[in-house]
Amino acid sequence: MSEVLAEPARVPAEARRRRTFAVISHPDAGKSTLTEALALYAEVIDTAGAVHGKAGRRGVTSDWMEMERKRGISITSAVLQFAYRDCVINLLDTPGHGDFSEDTYRVLAAVDAAVMLLDAAKGLEPQTLKLFDVCRSRGIPVLTFVNKWDRPGREALELLDEVEQTIGLRPMPLTWPVGIAGELRGLVEVATGEFTRFSRTAGGATRAEAEAVPEGEIAAAEPEFWSAAQDEIALLAEIGAGFEEKDFLAGIATPVLFGAALTGVGVARLLDALVDLAPAPEPREDADGNPRPLEAPTSGLVFKVQAGMDRAHRDRMAFVRICSGRFERGMVLTHAATGRPFATKYAQAVFGQQRTTVEEAFPGDIVGLVNAGALRPGDTLYTADPVHFPAIPSFAPEHFAVVRGSDSGAFKQFRRGIEQLDSEGVIQVLVSDLRGEQAPVLAAVGPLQFEVVTSRLESEFRAPVTLEHLGYTVTRRTDEAGAAMLAGQSEVEVLTRRADGALLAVFSNKWRMETVRRKFDDLVLEPLPAGIVR
Repeated sequence: MSEVLAEPARVPAEARRRRTFAVISHPDAGKSTLTEALALYAEVIDTAGAVHGKAGRRGVTSDWMEMERKRGISITSAVLQFAYRDCVINLLDTPGHGDFSEDTYRVLAAVDAAVMLLDAAKGLEPQTLKLFDVCRSRGIPVLTFVNKWDRPGREALELLDEVEQTIGLRPMPLTWPVGIAGELRGLVEVATGEFTRFSRTAGGATRAEAEAVPEGEIAAAEPEFWSAAQDEIALLAEIGAGFEEKDFLAGIATPVLFGAALTGVGVARLLDALVDLAPAPEPREDADGNPRPLEAPTSGLVFKVQAGMDRAHRDRMAFVRICSGRFERGMVLTHAATGRPFATKYAQAVFGQQRTTVEEAFPGDIVGLVNAGALRPGDTLYTADPVHFPAIPSFAPEHFAVVRGSDSGAFKQFRRGIEQLDSEGVIQVLVSDLRGEQAPVLAAVGPLQFEVVTSRLESEFRAPVTLEHLGYTVTRRTDEAGAAMLAGQSEVEVLTRRADGALLAVFSNKWRMETVRRKFDDLVLEPLPAGIVR
């Protein structure tokens, strides 16, 4: 199983076939619907489950957690891999809800491009803006898909103007709608003028048929809509909105496509755009800023750890983005954080709840490693040539609660559950000598994280708990001297984050923090990184 068996040119050649991207959006923009529609049009699944509707509806393939099925939202990130044309697509679906921004941030550390999904009626929404800021900070190129054009919404030109004025990203439409939102007649290919009409299926359960229609026929059938579309396309050409690859890759412009994920309109065109335009994996910089060549010995970044995906086995899976080399199942990697070996006998690809064994993988691929008890998000794995990729920072929490087991006979399960969820990054666990081991403090970006924790503790570990919410809203990193200064101050507490030993000072509000800061000249209070997405 040695890498020397692989031809030297094979790794970069395979990497060029990979397209690894995430879908980002505000909740309810149709992200999980688009994820399944892409899999449907790549012929990976036969029918798509709707993500709208009431209890009893069919859950999407990528949403496996019971809470997700009940709420109709994605809480965890799903990883779908499938072949399309001559490429291997690694599609990372992410939580849209702002309370789970940390999980989305970790996913964005593993992708080479992103699809920004906009609701035709709502346009750019707060969570989309925050996630786009993360893409910009990471230099991730963004394609835009304007969704729900089969429902009433805003004008196309107005949406493009909002994108440019709000986030400074120049729109470059690849397709253009014929018909206003809610009365879609089809899509025009901006570069060629070709018109495509779609026959929709019930609920988008199967692929919609696309039919090329001559210009004369559609102009006669829909003279008003066709004329309006031609005028708008002419205006786009006049203002220089044509596609420029270098601007897209530089992150200063975005290709724009229109459609409706639920009914399959424009989904196949989006797949083609991802294959044709999204960048393939490139050498990734290590913690010192040195790019690691694609053909270097195998290395990977752990960006997600998840337990409970297979209730029958109660295993724990680490999702690893392969960054260099050829991964082979069974090879022994080194865990950079500890220097210890990590066996990869159980390597899997995941499609919702379905798993298949992975025999080999290349840069850009996502591999699920089972029995990954020692791994945490942000860890590096490598073989032969040591490397350490930059860690994935934790967010500044804004919600805090003391958690206690409500069944004294289940303390061992309670403790094991807290350790498990902490290591997965589901929530941050803070401890102090004052509160003791039986009453750790949970620190969350959003309150829904508490609901996930209590649900999983009860269902997976048989450890029911009670929560006592604390009145802290602001977090800063401090040091030992700062902890001594803050001891005894009202509306302030210093806790140790169990994951990395960081000392976190928590305050009731910003005004209280500033009052304390003025009181102590040498007090260290550092903002936590990644506070951009909250």
